[in-house]
Amino acid sequence: MKTLTINIKVNPSLYLRDPKGTKLGINILSNSVLLIDDIGFDQFTFKKLAKIAGCTETSVYRYFENKHHLFVYLLNWYWEWMCTRVELNSLNINDPRTKLKIAIDVIADVKNRHTDMAFLDEEALHRVVVVEGTKAYHHKLIDEDNKEGFFLSYKKLCAKFASFIQEINPSFPYPRAMASMLIETANNNIYFSEHLPRLTDIKYKDETISDEIKALLHTFTACILNYENPEKHK
Repeated sequence: MKTLTINIKVNPSLYLRDPKGTKLGINILSNSVLLIDDIGFDQFTFKKLAKIAGCTETSVYRYFENKHHLFVYLLNWYWEWMCTRVELNSLNINDPRTKLKIAIDVIADVKNRHTDMAFLDEEALHRVVVVEGTKAYHHKLIDEDNKEGFFLSYKKLCAKFASFIQEINPSFPYPRAMASMLIETANNNIYFSEHLPRLTDIKYKDETISDEIKALLHTFTACILNYENPEKHK
């Protein structure tokens, strides 16, 4: 598997010094994903991060003002990467139904990553997004964060989904709501299937979870937009 080098741009308001610009910064990013995946965001501290990253706590603060900014940075990186994957996989595709199917397959792709990113463990980051992601914007200071543009990457991903939905059905009145619903539904049902199984019909199995989530989203999409489910004939 080849390493794919793509320049993911993240809102500079989230960091004090660009972590991608130094070896230490990259080390901080890669270890922060692994640590949050291991112990959860609530238990995550810069002191614990510094210990596993082999640096001082002060060094971490040179890159990020606080752990919330670091966390949202990681989520921004993930959202930008999802946008990039949708764009790469839908190049030269004209049919909007096919483009939406591709976009859904990308966000539901839990394990079958087709690239080996240079410094972030994609599977671990995906688990962080599923388990911890809503903590980035379900809090009291959301309006201040929004003014800083912390969620522009997420909005861009949702806008891409919404544009495909509008192409399929220009008269559909809720393309943005449906776009965010599809993305959140994918993550929620992965989480529910493992931890709160009575809240979903998806059965949690490592080897089939992605396919089940894709089938769920394709069924919802086909029903809401009134066209044939592309998964039906598989």
